[in-house]
Amino acid sequence: MLELRNIHKTFNPGTVNEKTALCGLDLKLNEGDFVTVIGGNGAGKSTMLNAIAGVWLVDEGTITIDGDDVTKLPEHKRAKYLGRVFQDPMNGTAATMQIDENLALAARRGKIRSLKKGITSKEMAYFKERLATLDLGLEDRMTTKVGLLSGGQRQALTLLMAALVKPRLLLLDEHTAALDPKTAAKVLDTTQKIVDADNITTLMITHNMKDAIAHGNRLIMMHEGNIIYDVSGEEKKNLHVSDLLAKFEEVSGGSFANDRMMLN
Repeated sequence: MLELRNIHKTFNPGTVNEKTALCGLDLKLNEGDFVTVIGGNGAGKSTMLNAIAGVWLVDEGTITIDGDDVTKLPEHKRAKYLGRVFQDPMNGTAATMQIDENLALAARRGKIRSLKKGITSKEMAYFKERLATLDLGLEDRMTTKVGLLSGGQRQALTLLMAALVKPRLLLLDEHTAALDPKTAAKVLDTTQKIVDADNITTLMITHNMKDAIAHGNRLIMMHEGNIIYDVSGEEKKNLHVSDLLAKFEEVSGGSFANDRMMLN
């Protein structure tokens, strides 16, 4: 479903601020894979997701989604392939629009707009059904402005919107990092439910090693713009945080330096 081949990305080349973010990155995801991504500060995690989404073009290499080469496509043309949830709960939804209106926008992703009635009764029934799966009571508040929701409610809604029309690939960029632990756990459970229900191929960056182990069928660790550890199946299920720290030190030759991840 996703293949990255020999991806290179350097920011501010030829200047004193030159920074190599990705260097020869290779990654392949099969359909239905749920891959969690961890790594220290500046490991290249978000750069990788932004490269896939087309936020910026890569310097070298190819990006293929479901057999289509999207390497040179701009961000808006890749949107039809992707669902994405950002770290900030304020992104991904229109605050001044109602819950049902936000869902209607998500339902029309990649489709041609027309002058037909905005939201049909059939769509309203479907939106209500999908909102009920979040177990947040939002199905009874469909005309509420999204800006009045809590951060956790907005993030859960954003997640639902990203998967409303099944994407070829779902990108989750530390989507629980800005939430309190209880709300983050709720959103993660919702994530697992949505991904499992539709067998959505998913790439999830997380700052929490326990979450990276607990969720998904595969885990990759990044360091200095490349993947240094890739584990799946039973081996992943039996991992502990101490195993990940030991593996990082073994492969990178240094200790893991990321305060947020260590504290979690």
